[in-house]
Amino acid sequence: MAGGLLHMAHPAITLSGIAGNIISFMVFLAPVTTFLQVYRKKSTGGFSSVPYVVALFSSVLWIFYALVKTNSRPLLTINAFGCGVEAAYIVFYLVYAPRRARLRTLAYFLLLDVAAFALIVVVTLCGVPKHLRVKFLGSVCLAFSMAVFVAPLSIIVKVVKTKSVEYLPISLSFCLTLSAVAWFCYGLFTKDPFVMYPNVGGFFFSCVQMGLYFWYRKPRATNAVLPTTSDGAAPPPSVQVQGQVIELPANTIAILSVSPIPIVGVHRIEVVDAQHKDAAAAAEACRMAAANPDGPPPQVIEIVPAAL
Repeated sequence: MAGGLLHMAHPAITLSGIAGNIISFMVFLAPVTTFLQVYRKKSTGGFSSVPYVVALFSSVLWIFYALVKTNSRPLLTINAFGCGVEAAYIVFYLVYAPRRARLRTLAYFLLLDVAAFALIVVVTLCGVPKHLRVKFLGSVCLAFSMAVFVAPLSIIVKVVKTKSVEYLPISLSFCLTLSAVAWFCYGLFTKDPFVMYPNVGGFFFSCVQMGLYFWYRKPRATNAVLPTTSDGAAPPPSVQVQGQVIELPANTIAILSVSPIPIVGVHRIEVVDAQHKDAAAAAEACRMAAANPDGPPPQVIEIVPAAL
């Protein structure tokens, strides 16, 4: 069927279009875990609605491009799905967002997804000759897609400054890399530069993010147990470390120093600023002495990085 998704005369176009749809499908569903967290907390917390408003605008732009160009079924199908998903995310965000964030989201939505898109539609249909519409609209999509791909630069800068990959989702970066490759191939085989060129930038920035993740990521903590006493006394205190328990001798105060270096096989246990360390120990010692006035004075143990 001419113009269909499965065009047997061009298997490369068919395969790249299907691959792009499958990978983009996973990318669109990636924020589901975020919204499950929002649902459990009944609050959007510090999450921003901007990525979903921008993604919705991108989807409706590419739908319009596919309709104007015609014969672009893969672009039409995946962006129609993305449009529905992103709209659902925005509605969900509005339900649980505080009033100020809700009003800000509505303003972004009306400005970008309604006003800006309506302006592009009017200019394309009324101000551009029919034979130039694909080129004009493709240029708009190209410029916007490049702006979206450059947006992760802020995350990259943050990772380099903090040397932490906490805010860098490696699974999403990997999916975006595969998506960029698939859609680049689709644009190449269909000779569509407006699909092909943005994905060059997408592939580059996704690879940079993955490279930074593997450069700055820290190995997982390993189990470690400090010496314990077994003289039949009361159970010794313990320190919880990311699901692990370190047993300490009875009547002790653990002062855990700040260090990115593994401490006897364990990563950072607790952040205790050096200048507040003595005050924290003194306060805890007074509390323990008041709770057990007849017992021996508390022993202070400081856990520090071992010399390698």
